[in-house]
Amino acid sequence: MYDVMSIRNDFPMLKNHPDMIFFDSGATSLKPQCVIDAVTRFYTEDTANIHRGDYDISFKVSKEYDETREVLRKFLNARKAEEIVFTNGATSSLNTVAYGYGLKYLKEGDVILTSYAEHASSILPWYTVKEKTACDIIFTPLTDDGHFDLDAYKECLNKHNVKLVALPMVSNVLGYKYPVKEITRLAHEKGAVVSIDGAQGVPHCLTDVQDLDCDFLSFSSHKMLGPGGVGVLYGKEELLTQINTLTMGGGANARFDKDFNVILKNAPIRFEAGTPSIEGVLGLKAAVEYLMNIGMKNVEAHDKEMAEYLSSELAKLDNVVIYNPETECSIVSFNVKGVFAQDSGTYLNKNNICVRTGNHCAKLLHNVIDEDQTIRASLYIYNTKEEIDRFVKVVSEITLEKCIGAII
Repeated sequence: MYDVMSIRNDFPMLKNHPDMIFFDSGATSLKPQCVIDAVTRFYTEDTANIHRGDYDISFKVSKEYDETREVLRKFLNARKAEEIVFTNGATSSLNTVAYGYGLKYLKEGDVILTSYAEHASSILPWYTVKEKTACDIIFTPLTDDGHFDLDAYKECLNKHNVKLVALPMVSNVLGYKYPVKEITRLAHEKGAVVSIDGAQGVPHCLTDVQDLDCDFLSFSSHKMLGPGGVGVLYGKEELLTQINTLTMGGGANARFDKDFNVILKNAPIRFEAGTPSIEGVLGLKAAVEYLMNIGMKNVEAHDKEMAEYLSSELAKLDNVVIYNPETECSIVSFNVKGVFAQDSGTYLNKNNICVRTGNHCAKLLHNVIDEDQTIRASLYIYNTKEEIDRFVKVVSEITLEKCIGAII
């Protein structure tokens, strides 16, 4: 049984800020004690570089680092641990796909298919690929309320020479899930490769990459209870052997000589040049094991219940406009009528409530929802209906005059 109060006891931030409501997990999540312990243990008991030291502590840390890859393989149901690449974050993972695959294989006349819901990290690298290869970028239309339009997507695939599809698993503003399995199936029928931004999806949804059949999946540690500065790129083995690496350096090469010959190691090591964030990867291991212990189906059900409850309670207020009343994951985006989003955020902050305001790096989405700035409340495993009730009460009290007073 899901026991949210027991889960809350695992998070020191909630103990240290008992009056705080943290509704900004879409930006970064809080960290459970087990993750903090894993990072601290590296610094206090097991500090050593990996795969370089001929001594016990280095052997121990190297073994635990390598075990993290297998933990993530199980978490994603990947075929092999070698399909898991550690990066600096989802942004780094997405850039690896764009520059490692896109710059190598795309050419003039090819089309990248994406949507207006894309986060900057998922779309801007493809802008560079377009500039350097003369390929084109087409935006598949969304429905008027921001849902993915599968019929419009099929039409785009049939009409254009699509070679790569870049879409999110979950919209980071509207919380709508994309039908990744069907998106991938249709793309593969046309010979296109599929890159999925899983930053807002993997932390909240049971993810089976073999079932989804996507070619690449990118996500970050810090949005799923882990440390910052660490990301994951899942890639099918046959594709990882084909794409270029972005960073050259120690650890990634098997050998090089004075005649400028370089032989790289096999994937995933060839993509991990230099000393990685060892403590970050060990913390990610603890975070993933923590989530697996709860069960991702339980995480998904809780997050969906909380978001739906928040949306339904906000809908009762006369002073609120909700942009995703049918939220499917953990995000509710809204505004208070007549009040700029950032001003509402300032008032909420005065009441110890943490949300994000602005365009949330999805700077094309205004083409769909006709609003550039929103308040985003993003929930996670530790949030409760009691917090939502208090949040809604504060939102009901927001007026322009009160916001001005909060700013002054």
